[in-house]
Amino acid sequence: MVTGDKTLLRLVGRSFVGFEQALAEQAAAFEQAHPGVKVELTFRDPQALYESTIARAELASGAIDVTLTLTDWLPEAMQRDLLVALDPLLAQDPPEGWPDGWSPSLRGLQRDAGGQTYALPYHDGPMMFIYRRDLFEDPREQADFQARYGQDLRPPETWSDYLKIAQFFTRPEQDLYGAVAAGLNDAHNNVYDFMIHTWSRGGRLLDDQGLPIFHEPIAIEALQFHVDLFNRYKVVPPEAKELDSVASGAYYASGRAAMMVNWCGFATMAEVPGQSSVVGKNGLGLIPRGDSAQGVHTSINVYWVLAVAAGSAQKELAYEFLRSTASPALDKITALNGCIATRYSTWRDPDILRQFPVYATIEAVHKSVDSPPPIPQWPAITEILNVGIDDALHQRKSVEEALTWASTQARQLMEAR
Repeated sequence: MVTGDKTLLRLVGRSFVGFEQALAEQAAAFEQAHPGVKVELTFRDPQALYESTIARAELASGAIDVTLTLTDWLPEAMQRDLLVALDPLLAQDPPEGWPDGWSPSLRGLQRDAGGQTYALPYHDGPMMFIYRRDLFEDPREQADFQARYGQDLRPPETWSDYLKIAQFFTRPEQDLYGAVAAGLNDAHNNVYDFMIHTWSRGGRLLDDQGLPIFHEPIAIEALQFHVDLFNRYKVVPPEAKELDSVASGAYYASGRAAMMVNWCGFATMAEVPGQSSVVGKNGLGLIPRGDSAQGVHTSINVYWVLAVAAGSAQKELAYEFLRSTASPALDKITALNGCIATRYSTWRDPDILRQFPVYATIEAVHKSVDSPPPIPQWPAITEILNVGIDDALHQRKSVEEALTWASTQARQLMEAR
């Protein structure tokens, strides 16, 4: 698209201050290298982004050239031919270091069943255990914990340890809670937390026939624990039921929570001067496991990618923006703006490691990750889970009733398609 004397390259992505700041810098670098190009950036919240670009197929309309999109949505987008297969462009002019400059776990979810690649990684998860190291290492806190529980205060190995520590640090009169979580019904962290709790107890989402089994005992136990953190034990702030992932990350960075399980990008946000009250006070570790012999340390592997819209009239220029943004220098810009960069070169950069300790842990976490089922129906199933989990969290239904309903609805959806 040409506007005035410049070619307009239109990018649509998720609203988040880290994305907006990083992409603004990366767009400016691209414009400097391409004087005849203007990059237009538009940002929407996750649900609106999915509804407009994929559900309503705006990616095929010609109104978008580049999209910042989520790997959860890619099976549907690829099935509906909403994105451009990048293989010929990657073969002709790949980003520096492609593909070995990225973890294999960041290259698989954007490939279809035939092995074609439809996107480049931009912002990584995974979820991690993040905690106030200054509180955990405080001699007075350690002595009080030892006196109360007869054990050392240390990062939790299991979910029962997590609950005990959360109860210890919950002090509303001091404006401090033991943990913070994102309970908002936005089909994002509320669903991902349920998945993490289920996997970490040895559970699964689909049976051997690929049908949902959210109503199995392990999944019920998992969601009950999560719901109890809010309602029974009250170790998270009351307003957490209305917080999304970004707001819960900001709550932690304000110094009002001792722990959280959240995207590791919020660990970097907690280390940005001016945006955080706990700079230099944070620790990171593996997500707690279930208490039974089936329990495992795990994390969720979903990430944000840049892709070329199928309807773009300037696909080669759009790909050039992807390639530019994936360069070592511009990937580092992603990290410096509080997002999680995706290249090994950035993860191992001494300056980045000094400022953002999360990068010292990220490679280890990526060795034990799981992902949502790579099926086109998953976004619609996520919306069903969103409703069921929110009903349980707000105690409109019991956990068992909510998950039985979600399983039934999800199975009906899969059978109808």
